[in-house]
Amino acid sequence: MAGMSARTLAADIAAETTHRAGFACFVGRPNAGKSTLTNALVGQKVAITSNRPQTTRHTVRGIVHRPDAQLILVDTPGLHKPRTLLGERLNDVVRTTWAEVDVIGFCLPADQKLGPGDKFIAKELAGIKKTPKMAIITKTDLVDSKTLAEQLIAVDQLGKELGFEWAQIVPVSAVGDTQVQLVADLLIPMLPESPPLYPEGDLTDEPEQVMVAELIREAALEGVRDELPHSIAVVVEEMIPREDRPADKPLLDIHANVYIERPSQKGIIIGPKGKRLKEVGMKSRKHIEALLGTPVFLDLHVKVAKDWQRDPKQLRKLGF
Repeated sequence: MAGMSARTLAADIAAETTHRAGFACFVGRPNAGKSTLTNALVGQKVAITSNRPQTTRHTVRGIVHRPDAQLILVDTPGLHKPRTLLGERLNDVVRTTWAEVDVIGFCLPADQKLGPGDKFIAKELAGIKKTPKMAIITKTDLVDSKTLAEQLIAVDQLGKELGFEWAQIVPVSAVGDTQVQLVADLLIPMLPESPPLYPEGDLTDEPEQVMVAELIREAALEGVRDELPHSIAVVVEEMIPREDRPADKPLLDIHANVYIERPSQKGIIIGPKGKRLKEVGMKSRKHIEALLGTPVFLDLHVKVAKDWQRDPKQLRKLGF
């Protein structure tokens, strides 16, 4: 890896005039920098960045368009030891996704020693024989070169212990934009030859409603994560353009429900005199307007769906 400069690499890739297209997914424990890397590659806020596991519940795909390739990033929820029916279902989704993508990028933060969580994921990866696996050491801006070197060696060792070879090990800092494009340069040659799979303008094929729901959920979790870590689900009931608006002043009405598991959680979400819910509305509306590029009227309601994480019927209704 060290002897190969990005320039010769780019030249090698340019020499291959075949077009490649395929799917990659980034895995790693919570906070490993997966979403940040996705956003840096795609150049737009697509995946939801949050410092809590399992906020990216749906497969959010970011698409990197290049003249010679199309790299489609599939974001899977974190793999974890399941405690609930939801947990088991998420883990099944993860394994299926891993087996279907063309390449897996395993994100490991440079500033944290390899822990049991990383080993748990690596062991699962070792079981997926056919898919090439690239180790991406993230957050390199947080460490000195000696710590980074130790981490690179530790990661290399981890593959050997589990009996597989990393296709690449690459250090990256998405925050400082260091080596981000190199990650794409290295992933693309592992994709199959194929015409583009998505039209040029697409950054994500996630239905807008799902992305809007994620933005609301992220805002709703802010500040109450400790009290309600996972017991919030958001369903966007409808998104309709307001009638009788002049063409240059459109307004989109969005009606959404925030579901919690128990009546006692209602007060936490709504806050004294409805102050919290108002803040959630204001904060998520800003993000939604930025995402959709249009002014939005957001109508939020909090509802109780009893123990939805354990109830298959509720899970289906809430889109899991």
